[in-house]
Amino acid sequence: MDLSNLPAIITAVVVLAFLVFTGIRLGAQFLIRRIAGLLFVILGVTFITFILGYFAPGDAVVAQLGQHYSPQNAKALRHFYGLDLPWYQQYGNYLFGLLHFNLGQSWADRTRSVWEILSLYVPTSMVLGLTSLALAVLVGVPLGMLAAVRSNTRYDTVIQTLGLVLFAIPSFVIIPFYQLAMVWLSNNNLPHLQVSGWGTWDTMLAPIVITGVTSFAFYLRFTRTSMIEVLRQDYVRTARAKGVSERIVLWRHAFRNAVLPLITILGPAIGYVVTGLFVTEQLFNIPGIGSEALSSIVSRDFPVVQGVGILLAAAVTLMNLVADVVYGLVDPRIKVS
Repeated sequence: MDLSNLPAIITAVVVLAFLVFTGIRLGAQFLIRRIAGLLFVILGVTFITFILGYFAPGDAVVAQLGQHYSPQNAKALRHFYGLDLPWYQQYGNYLFGLLHFNLGQSWADRTRSVWEILSLYVPTSMVLGLTSLALAVLVGVPLGMLAAVRSNTRYDTVIQTLGLVLFAIPSFVIIPFYQLAMVWLSNNNLPHLQVSGWGTWDTMLAPIVITGVTSFAFYLRFTRTSMIEVLRQDYVRTARAKGVSERIVLWRHAFRNAVLPLITILGPAIGYVVTGLFVTEQLFNIPGIGSEALSSIVSRDFPVVQGVGILLAAAVTLMNLVADVVYGLVDPRIKVS
């Protein structure tokens, strides 16, 4: 039995089951409208990235040939990539390939397709992005709840100040200082972590923690604001007046409603982190899709740049759809027919 296509089959089954569930839970009209929006966004992204690449200064063929450049070689390579065709015909061919799940060949490496490059680098970016996002949420949401419950107290002031300080310092400032500290520890034969690379715990720990710590303040403040608003509602006062324990009031009545706006922002956030953290990957020399996209821009490998743009658009739009479904599950009052 051939198991090479098993991951693709499992993915297709999961997506199909999710679409069927969404249609049943939120209505077929809602599902069709969102899928149409997804296709429209991807179409717009393909056109924008194509036009930017087409009118960008320089010549990718000349850059690729380098010292082997000759008019004959350049003409043959342009014909191979279809760059000798009018722009509208090039775009039409690209859309035709996209309908067949073909993003084309890399201009920088003719032996690899764009799909092969994405499948090579995206998993690393997913691990980095999703784990750092999970860390930010697991730290930020509880601290936001604590700050809301004890608002305008010393605890609230300390928590918000700490969050704002870490949020205000960008990762491209923290990472070089961290790397300098690790180099100093290494030169003095003291315990230290690696400053670049990926794949082992000592190379993965710092990028995940730094990315999570610099972004948790957003979820802290968002949760605090949402919780404070919910705690002021009449049904919370009624529950407390009836003698319901504070723990039940906070978790069953307050947090369940305060978490709804958080679900809305988590959807796009997951979509963005899947496509790479450009600065973190570049500074830590992590082989992710973000660093690969930057390298492709420098080398004018526009098929790869287009592939990353399409992946980002699809991921954000799809996660928005997932967030809407989860929103409907958490709040039974939401029903789209």
